[in-house]
Amino acid sequence: MTEERAFWLAWAQISGVGPVLLQRLQEHFGTLAAAWQASSTDLQAVEGMGTQTLEQVKVARSQLHPADFLATHTAQNPHFWTPADSHEYPRLLLEIASPPPVLYYRGVVDEAENQGSQPLIGIVGTRSPSEYGKRWTRKISMALARNGFTVVSGLAEGIDTEAHQGCLDAGGRTIAVLGTGVDLVYPPRNQRLYEQIVEQGLVVSEFPSKTPPDRAHFPRRNRIIAGLCRAVLVMEAPTKSGALITARFTNDFGRDVYVLPGSLDNPRSHGCLGLLNKGATVILSEGHLLELLGSLPHLDPAPPIIEQLSLPNLEPELQQVLTTIASELMSFDAIVQQTGYATGIVASALLQLELLGLVSQLPGMRYQRC
Repeated sequence: MTEERAFWLAWAQISGVGPVLLQRLQEHFGTLAAAWQASSTDLQAVEGMGTQTLEQVKVARSQLHPADFLATHTAQNPHFWTPADSHEYPRLLLEIASPPPVLYYRGVVDEAENQGSQPLIGIVGTRSPSEYGKRWTRKISMALARNGFTVVSGLAEGIDTEAHQGCLDAGGRTIAVLGTGVDLVYPPRNQRLYEQIVEQGLVVSEFPSKTPPDRAHFPRRNRIIAGLCRAVLVMEAPTKSGALITARFTNDFGRDVYVLPGSLDNPRSHGCLGLLNKGATVILSEGHLLELLGSLPHLDPAPPIIEQLSLPNLEPELQQVLTTIASELMSFDAIVQQTGYATGIVASALLQLELLGLVSQLPGMRYQRC
């Protein structure tokens, strides 16, 4: 049976199918594997599946075999997560409405970061900061690193560079979110910084290897920075800075925005002052910021993974049905389609799994793991 991540990867190749539509497909069909097998009529029932997109889906399904494409793609991009890898994919990123269907990475993975127990804090700002902005970005990044936070930024010139370097200098971990493939460095002058991050942290991107920089990629990168983090700090930003896009995403995701105060005479701070006017929290000092971040609520531990080896007494049909049920809700029809079992066998297996406390049924004949 083809693994679910192959279908996330396959759907992500189709023009017109973005992260939001993928979420809707998964919610409607239970899995993207079931969506791949669905009829055109059933697909059109999903909000956002227009006529042109449906035609693209038909073409892709006639030309692309998910299992084969997964093997080929993995040879060129050996390290990536999809939402199907729910216990590896960054937890906070899964909570947003548009998580990247594929997230590529290079470097050292930290499970505590992905599960949310190690807090990630974003630092963003202008590519041409003042000396004041550079100095305070370094000071705050170093303070965060020394107090157990992971610093996230975008590897751009200016504030991003200062944030990454300050964290590394303090012996901390930092994550760079790129608008290129994870194998390309942009700007090229940050090559050495990129190498340090790969050695001491992580580089991530939703773009496959060899993807060059493009203006349209950077707002998508900013959404990932906001989605990964418990809070985002805007250090210096003029009124048209891309950092304000990151701040807007952060607010949309229900997370906190903090701002370094600046002078009315400094155009580089006008975007920050605008954020303060809209309710962002001012940073008064490193200690003040750490007090504020220390009050962030702790995340509950992620539910444990049910490993097949921990359930040695399950009959093969029960084990197959349990394995098929994703961490998200899954419909009865999707389970039948995925397992290939007759409806009677699936119904019997689900009842037994419910009695064992391994599966629960929800309204609409939908099931989830307990």
